[in-house]
This record gives sequence, C-alpha cells and structure tokens, in this order.
Amino acid sequence: MTRCDCLRNAIDPAAGLSEGRLDQGAHIVMDLQRPNRLAQETSPYLLQHAANPVDWYPWGDEALARARQEGKPILLSIGYSACHWCHVMAHESFEDEGTARLMNDNFVNIKVDREERPDLDVVYMEAVQAIIGSGGWPLTVFLTPEGKPFYGGTYFPPEDRHGMPGFARVLKAVADFYHNRRGEVEQAARKITTALEARADAGQESGPLVADTLSQAFSALKGDFDVANGGFGTAPKFPQPLTLEFLLRYHGRTGSEQALSMVETTLENMVKGGIYDQIGGGFHRYATDARWLVPHFEKMLYDNALLGRAYLDAYIVTGRALFRRITEETIDYVLREMTSPEGGFYSTQDADSEGMEGKYYLWSYQEVVEVLGSDAARMVNDYYGVTTKGNFEGANILHIHGDVPDEEPDIIKQAKASLLCVREKRVRPARDDKVLTSWNGLMLAGLAEAACVLDREDYLAAGIANASFVLKEMMSAGYLKHTYREGKATIEGYLDDYALLIEGLLSLHQASFDGRWLREGIRLTDVMVEEFWDESTGMFYDTGGKHEELFVRPRNTHDGAVPSGPSAATLALLKVSRLTGNQRLEEMATASLKAVQGLMARHPLAFGNWLCALDFCLSQPREIAIVGSHREAAAAGLLRVLFNTWLPNKVVAACDPADTASMDDVILLQDRSMIDQRPTVFVCDRRSCRRPVNDPDSLRKLLHGD
Repeated sequence: MTRCDCLRNAIDPAAGLSEGRLDQGAHIVMDLQRPNRLAQETSPYLLQHAANPVDWYPWGDEALARARQEGKPILLSIGYSACHWCHVMAHESFEDEGTARLMNDNFVNIKVDREERPDLDVVYMEAVQAIIGSGGWPLTVFLTPEGKPFYGGTYFPPEDRHGMPGFARVLKAVADFYHNRRGEVEQAARKITTALEARADAGQESGPLVADTLSQAFSALKGDFDVANGGFGTAPKFPQPLTLEFLLRYHGRTGSEQALSMVETTLENMVKGGIYDQIGGGFHRYATDARWLVPHFEKMLYDNALLGRAYLDAYIVTGRALFRRITEETIDYVLREMTSPEGGFYSTQDADSEGMEGKYYLWSYQEVVEVLGSDAARMVNDYYGVTTKGNFEGANILHIHGDVPDEEPDIIKQAKASLLCVREKRVRPARDDKVLTSWNGLMLAGLAEAACVLDREDYLAAGIANASFVLKEMMSAGYLKHTYREGKATIEGYLDDYALLIEGLLSLHQASFDGRWLREGIRLTDVMVEEFWDESTGMFYDTGGKHEELFVRPRNTHDGAVPSGPSAATLALLKVSRLTGNQRLEEMATASLKAVQGLMARHPLAFGNWLCALDFCLSQPREIAIVGSHREAAAAGLLRVLFNTWLPNKVVAACDPADTASMDDVILLQDRSMIDQRPTVFVCDRRSCRRPVNDPDSLRKLLHGD
C-alpha cells in the first residue's frame, strides 16, 4: 500500500505549500439560483446538494468521459443524508462560492449517496483506509480519469484547524500534484489498485470448520467487553447487534452464563441511555460516550431492525418483560415514522433539526413541568435524570436515572404518551424516504419473527404489505432493484439485497404459512447464485453480471452495522439447502465459511453474522414442517410453543392445505399431511424425523429433547 507521503507532506498545515501550476482555464461559475445536475436525481442526499455552486455530477459515464476528455482528476465525495459531518462539510465548503470555484476549475466533481451505491462506497473506502489508515464519512477521494484512486481523506475543514489541513489547501495541493507529478500519481494508483485486487480475491484458509473457532471468538469478545456499561470498547460505542446474536447462540450452544450476562448487561444499559429514544422508541446510531448517554442522533432503519430482533431473541431466552417492551416500542417506532403508505420502510432520519443536532429530542426541566404539571413532572424528571442544568448543551437527553425496571410504572407510560404528543408538534428531523431492498429485508425478518413470538397480527400484516411492495415495485424481469423512491426503482440489486430479502421471505413464510413467500425465496436464491457466485474463486462478490465493472470487483466480507453480503448469502444458502435438500448450496456455504474462519476467531466484532452462520453450520438444525391452516385455533398453541422456544438454528416450512400451488422444491413438505385433521408438526434433526405431534405439550417435550 501507499500512503502518498509526498502529497501528504505538501498538504500538511505545518509544511509550506508550493501550489505550482493550477488549471488556469475559464472559471466554471454556478448560479446559486440554478440547480446543478443532481436536481435530476431521486436520492434525497443528492438532492440536498442540487443547489450547491459546485458543478456536481452523479456517478456515471458522462462525468468519467468529461474527466478523460479534459484530462482532469475526479473529486469523488461520498456521504448520506443522515450524516452530521456530511452536512457540516457541505455548509462550510460545498456552499462556498470560492471553494466551489477551486473545485470546478480543477476537478470533475462527482457526488454519491453511499446508501444508493454501496459498491462504490466499499471500494473507495478501502482505498482511503489504505492511503491514510482510517476512513469515515464524508468520504473524499481523488481519482484519475479512469476512476482509480490516488489520494483521499474524510472530512476537511474550510481552513487549517486542529492539525487538519483546510479543504482549499488540499484542493490546490492535489491539483498541483496531479498536473506536475503525473508519474507518481499513476504509480500510487497502481499500487492501491493492485493491493485492493489482492485483498478482494484472496481466500484465507481451507481447513475444516471447527467449533473451537466459536470459543476463540468468545474469548476475544470477553477481552473487549465493558463490564460496567455493556458493549465493547470505549467511546464512541456502537450497539453491535450481530455480536449480541452470536453471544446468545453461544450461550445456547455451551450454557455459558457469562455470554448471556454480556448480552443482558448491554441491552439493559442501552435501554437506560440516551441512545434509546425514551419517548418515541427506537435507537439512535451510536453513543459518543462509553455510558450510552449522549447519542449521535441520527436514526437508521438497519439499526432498529437488528436491535429489535436482538431484544426479541433476548426475550425468548430470558422471558424478561423489559426486552419484550423494547422490541415492541422499536418496531412501533418504525411502523409509525419510517413506513411508506405502500408498505416500504424508509432509510434514515437525520440527526439535526432546525440546524441543531438532537434538538427534536431534547427537553428542559421546565418544558416537562409545563406538559405534565409540577407533581407528575417531579417524578418523571427524577426518573429520566432531567435537571435545570441539563446534560447536553444546556438541555436534557432523557435517560433512565437508576435501575431500569422490567415493568414500566404507569405514571411513566402516561408521561411518555403526553411528551410524545407535544414533541410531534416540533420541527421533525429530515427523513431520507428512499426504500432500500437490503434494509427492508432486515426489517421484514424482524417483523415476521416478532409476529410469531409476540402473536401480533398487526406486525404480520405490515410484513405482508412490505414483501408485497418489494416484490411488485422493486423487481424487474425477475431481478431485484436496489433502491426505490417516488414511484421509480433504480440500480441493479446487490448481493446483500438478495440475501437479506431471502431471509425476510423465509421468516414471513413461517409466520404466515403462505407458500408464495417460500417459493419466491427459493427462486431468488437461484438468481443470487447465478449472479454473484464466482466458481473460479469459490466466493461471493457484492456485484453481479448486471453491474458495471469498477477498478476492482467489490467483495466486502466484514460485518459492520449490517451483515456483509457474503455472510448473509452464506446463512441464506444454509437455510435454503435444508429446506430443499440441495446439497450444492450447503457446499458453497461451507466454502465461504472456510475462507474467513481464521478471521472470525481473531476479529469477532467484524464477523458477527459470519459467526452466527458458522454456529448454524456446525449445529444440527431443527428441520420443522407444519401442515395446517395458520388461522385454525388449534394451530395457535403449537405456534406459541414453537416460536417461544429458543431455536436459532431451525428452518420451518409450512403447508396450508388450501394452497394448491406446487411445493415440490421443498423436501421438508414431501409426504406430509395432517393427523386426525388437526394442524400437525413434524420435527427432524440429525437427518432423522421424530413422531409427528399435534398438541402443544407433546411439541414442547419434543423440542426440549424429552
């Protein structure tokens, strides 16, 4: 890798800057009243920049062709609508006419929404991490006209500040470097490209899959665990729901009480903190401190989908009413504020409102008194740690001051409803209302599972509406699209779009008994393999044959805030192979797991979903077939037992006798019929089947091995 030290030295605020020759052609001056090319886009993030004086292009052939024709480098800026520092850099630099003039004169400027183009985000983020040793958003990357990176960074202030070079300094130095030291530019671009290609194509290990990997991962997680506050590491602190899911699985596999305690401690402390919206439900992106008190106030659909599921699974394991309540409050928040009339789930809510971070969520002591009255306010302010001094810029982030009760006091329930009613009259944070297939798949899975466990028909109805919308509006000729907004679905689906929607459809099938969801999940699995599996390397890539070729083919194996495409695809293959009996799918999943097994053990925080997939692969998954109508009263008791038993490694296929469509692809349903005309459950494990049952007590004994 190269860190372009010669260029970094030129940009360093402490060093003298020789500006050299800049492009002295005619200035490109944008009229502030005339929108730029981004005005034709559908992304809310790109539309936020449509009135910038910067001559922005969206990513595409037009911008790349102009860079080649004029011999100019490309300035690529990647961000997203809920990103606070993206807004800061926009206000400081992209709205400034002097800075815009430097950009327009010397670069072809491209703006990208990372949520729309995760393929671009992945490859250019890896490049910047290789160049400067870190990454983040806003992401600022300088490219050759061929799209190859040679320098980059993240946020740049408008002038030199706190050891960071000012953006104008960076622009001048990069332009000088590109025009006067072209050989070094091309050498840096070649080194970065070669290194990223090697990283993308490298298989790691090929040894057998072993349970010791899970134990090593658990040992590593213990070393990073914050015993006092829950979570991992110090500030800033992220929720890590995929890791919590692995710990619940590890507890189930080994009986480790420490693993369960790590989960409960984390979930309890998050609920107490400001990272949880105490009034409206749902979670903010992360905490800026170790105690979960001060959040970065943006809300993301994927966080709430995954955390809702983590609290639900913790409820199944522990039976604690607290975890059930947070599951419901989180899902209810999404249904109330993040759901379109058509059934799609929106992407994000901004951190800012009225130009101030977190303003929508903050309270003064007196405001609470005015809403609730002095007597009730005294108790509520004490419960939520509200003081006249405040805990955030003179105001209060509500948090539970003391132990969090499993059962919420009535006065708190009433106060929350009153405060929410008042808060909804405030200026709301901006909402990014595009619909992403992958994130909708995550939310669909959580909704469907909550419908099963909590017996919530409204959740099931929302899940059916969502799946119907995605399959109707975000599908073209049998292939998924990635994003949808204002009646238009665009961009070919990525690997995680397919894998996470398949997971959601499998969950919806078991919640509804409707065979169409299972049939579509199986069909999409075949498409996913066709598009994204590379037989020559034995691995999944994030982009398929329908995507444009980038300077490297993206393959992001690290699980972050969301499961990586390859890990989600691997888990989907394991489940579909059990449902259909297709051994080839299991072989592909096993090969994928072998390639990253060593990394899982050493870096478990970056491989949480992979660890869940490995646990599934190494277990003897319960293969469960249900025959009968979901609506029959006799089925309710069976389902209550099945879904309130902690069985993370299970696959479920259901057959409603009223569904006449073929289910021949589902081996679990072959030769199954009801006994005594009553809904019946067939349980198989270790590739052998037990006696079918149709009463709750017998099913409970069967699932617990009695």
